[in-house]
Amino acid sequence: MKFLKFYIINRLWFIIGLLAFGIVSHIWLDTILAWICYTLAIISLVLYFLVGTMRIVQEAVMAGEVEEATRYIRMIKFPKLLFKPLRQAYFMLQSNLALANDNLDQAEENLRASLKTNSTLAGDMRGTNLLQLGMVQLRKGNTKEARQHLIEAVKVGIPDKDNLAAAYLQLCSIEMQRQQFRAAKEYFKRAKAAKPKNEEIVKQIQQLEKQIPRLPG
Repeated sequence: MKFLKFYIINRLWFIIGLLAFGIVSHIWLDTILAWICYTLAIISLVLYFLVGTMRIVQEAVMAGEVEEATRYIRMIKFPKLLFKPLRQAYFMLQSNLALANDNLDQAEENLRASLKTNSTLAGDMRGTNLLQLGMVQLRKGNTKEARQHLIEAVKVGIPDKDNLAAAYLQLCSIEMQRQQFRAAKEYFKRAKAAKPKNEEIVKQIQQLEKQIPRLPG
């Protein structure tokens, strides 16, 4: 595993080394050995563009090593050439890192880029992307756009129950601000029906449960 990580980080140097050794072998040693080196160099070059460092980026994120993940993801110089599911994950991770640094514009740009990939090979992430985009718009104070993105997110489908409940709660809050109380009650009912497990979301539902019956309509 350590060698794989070392190889991914230094893949370009491996490519250069394999090509150099291939040329030397072609001239002075063995032609078959030379073509083996050339083939390995070509495979490594393809992996460099189509996969990049995404494997170790995702491992660093799962381990909670944000600085490491940021360093590895910056090694990807041509994200638009990444294999589609990895390109989608790349932009989502970039968005999360931007949010961690409170860079809302960068987060929004990366979420929109992730949506443009239209990849479903790793599962349909469109709903999750739209949810995050809606949350970013809320933080930017763009309530109208946030509402549109959240409605589209739940319509497309959000597989995670906690995130689905969070989307409905945000819609409930927005409708309360718009004084659309009947819609607010309906979204609150759907948030409860999602049966979230996240403590913070459950707490929000418990707090709203005291307010919802008092709403007119």
